[in-house]
Amino acid sequence: MGEYEVSDVPGQVIDYIARDTKGHILSQKEHITKGKFSFMSEVYDTYEICFISKVPPHQRGIGQEVSLSTKKGVETKSYEGIGEASKLKPLEVDLRRLEELSDSIVRDFALMRKREEEMRDTNEKTNSRVLFFSIFSMCCLLGLATWQVLYLRRYFKAKKLIE
Repeated sequence: MGEYEVSDVPGQVIDYIARDTKGHILSQKEHITKGKFSFMSEVYDTYEICFISKVPPHQRGIGQEVSLSTKKGVETKSYEGIGEASKLKPLEVDLRRLEELSDSIVRDFALMRKREEEMRDTNEKTNSRVLFFSIFSMCCLLGLATWQVLYLRRYFKAKKLIE
């Protein structure tokens, strides 16, 4: 959910469009100046909100100011409406808001824990691969050094430089 406000410049038209990382359009509106937008998603994703300025060629270079404030999750709920519909007291409404806020925090921590586990697994796999690669490299170097010593010893014996 969000609110936007665009400064008014004569001859300039502003549109906005909200997309997810897959390119799906979640919200869009044309010829905007001030307003609100909202969209819902059950997937944790990165979203982009683009403001597109359409201006005639002779007016290019004029500054434009865009104000944008966004909210997500529990912040977007209107608890006054919930309290009136359920006939709750103000204290009960605050308790419900705090309960949903704490649930949101618990879900965020669970998501962070899951990501941390995935990153740790990736880190451990990378460390083990580096370890095996370094052991393999050392074995190759030792084998090459041994072969080089034996080859040079044979060469010098053939040339009768050593006994």
